Parts: sequence; C-alpha cells; structure tokens
Amino acid sequence: MSQPGPSRFAGSRIPDSGFARDTGEQDAAVAAALEEYALDRSRYADVLLALRESRVLVPVVAVLGEVEYDDQGLAHDKSSDMAAVLMQGRDGRLALLAFTGTTTLQAWNPEARPVPVTAQVAAQSAVQDEAVALVLDIAGPVPVVVEGEDLRGLAAGWALARVGDQVAWIRPDRA
Repeated sequence: MSQPGPSRFAGSRIPDSGFARDTGEQDAAVAAALEEYALDRSRYADVLLALRESRVLVPVVAVLGEVEYDDQGLAHDKSSDMAAVLMQGRDGRLALLAFTGTTTLQAWNPEARPVPVTAQVAAQSAVQDEAVALVLDIAGPVPVVVEGEDLRGLAAGWALARVGDQVAWIRPDRA
C-alpha cells in the first residue's frame, strides 16, 4: 500500500497545520505546570512559560445560520457555519476558549471540534476578536485565565524572563 499524498480539496492543496501527528494529549510540560499551579497559584509564571512552546485546541462549534420552515411549520436548518467559541462574562467582556488537550475539551463540550494551533496563535485570535482573555480548560481540572499584558505578550511572541517568582515580557528592540 502506498503512502498517502498531500491532502487535496477542490483541486487545491491543503497546507500542513504543523500538528499532523498530534494525538490530542496535553503537552507534558504544560501538564506539569498546571499540576504545580493547581497546588500553588503563585506558579502561574510556569504555566505561561510552558504555553509559549505549546499547542492548544481551540474549539469550533456549529452555529445555525438560516432556518427554513416546512409546510407543517417545523423548522429545519437551511445553513450553518463553524465558529470559534467566545465566552462573554457578566461584565460584557469577551474571552476566547482554548484547551490543553482533547480530554479537557470533551469535558466542556463533546460536540466541539478541536482545531490545533500554537498558544501564540490562540492569543492572537483572542486579541483580533477583541477578547480580553484566553481561558484555558474552562471545565477543569485546572482552568487558567491569560489576560492583560500576559495575553498581549503571548500573542506578540515576546520572550519571557523570570524575575523572582514572576515573569516579565521582553519586547524586541524597535530601533
């Protein structure tokens, strides 16, 4: 049996996402950082450090587009789209959801489809969608909220430096 070639759709080549052999499991470094964070919330910096090098799963779900009604007045889907999930807090602020593995994604919503991206791309998407946070593993076991300067630093791909128990984002020189 021959090896499969590049994926094709409608005559176009589908680019490799970089995660072709991804099993959906949590990255070992992220899992370890989350375990430490669960025991000691001051270990948040370790989660950020691990995320910089990790992939996350952004869930996409079907969203009803148009509805049509039959002769009996019953509604039927006419169209639907797939969309990433933004959560709105009570204060109206938005957060993009992401998960560290398929187990945590399925605990939240077994119907959601995982889209593997780097944590940086997920943070960029959150910023682009005008979200103020990236919420990881909202259904647990260890939810983490990345917001503010941490969200912007992760999205920009800035480097992290440890300063005591904290981390500082290092912006590139714009000379």
